[in-house]
Parts: sequence; structure tokens; C-alpha cells
Amino acid sequence: MMRRGAPGPQLPGDQQTLKILFDQFPVDTKGDTDIIDVTFDVQRLVQKAGVIYGMANVFVGGSTAAITTIEFEPGLIKDFKTALERIYPKNIPYSHDAAWGDENGYAHVRASMIGASISIPIHHGKMVLGTWQQIVVIDFDNRPRRREIIVQSVGVG
Repeated sequence: MMRRGAPGPQLPGDQQTLKILFDQFPVDTKGDTDIIDVTFDVQRLVQKAGVIYGMANVFVGGSTAAITTIEFEPGLIKDFKTALERIYPKNIPYSHDAAWGDENGYAHVRASMIGASISIPIHHGKMVLGTWQQIVVIDFDNRPRRREIIVQSVGVG
């Protein structure tokens, strides 16, 4: 374990190569706060990048979807959806709905509050996640969508 402020691990001189890989994969969602575990797909792209020490940025395009981490188990998924409904309910007036008539103002608010991206450290070629922590994409929109998940891995390898 490294202590705070300690320099990172050193690779042999000829292996100190900066690597940057931009990649993506599609996820088909059901909408309506559909939560999908994408941890395996993201790790696959991190390994493909060959980054040994660095960061992976995971991003979802679209203003009604978000990326976060959660313990991906049925009880917590249900709790998460219930909490979102309490904080950002669907059945209240949203100015966006009045302007556009698409009835997804709540989806935009939820996505904005969770966020479109996360960054995860890469150590020894693997993402540093907690034992029960998975990366999830959440589609809040009121209809099924195809979302592109973008992974940019940056570091040395």
C-alpha cells in the first residue's frame, strides 16, 4: 500500500510510455431509471489500453443518462430508485415539459444531479474499485434508448 504523497510506482525506463486510448461500447436501455452494470465492459477496455498506472474516465453521452458506482444488487437498486423518486419525482410540473412537451424534465434533472462521468484510478492494470462497487449507467429517460459509453484510459504502461 502506498502512503499519501508517496511517488507512484516506477516502471523500467523503456516501459515509461504514455498511453491514451479512447474507446466506446453501446448499451441498450429500457429507460425509466434503468440501471445497468458496465464494470466488466469498462475493465475490458482498460486492459485493451495497456495502461498499468493511470486513470479511466467513463462518460455517457446524453442529457437524460448518468454514470455512477453502486453495489449492484436488487435491494439497493430498488432503494436507489425509490430515493430518486422522493428527491426528483416524476409527477410534478417541470418547465422543460411545458417548453418541449416530452414529459422527461425529471430525467434531465436526475441525470444532471448524478453526473455524466466518473474517473477511476488504474493500478497494476486494473481499476481500483471497492469489493462491492460496480460502475453503472442509469437511463432516466421515459423511453428505451441506445447509449454510447465512452472510456478514455490515460497513463503509463
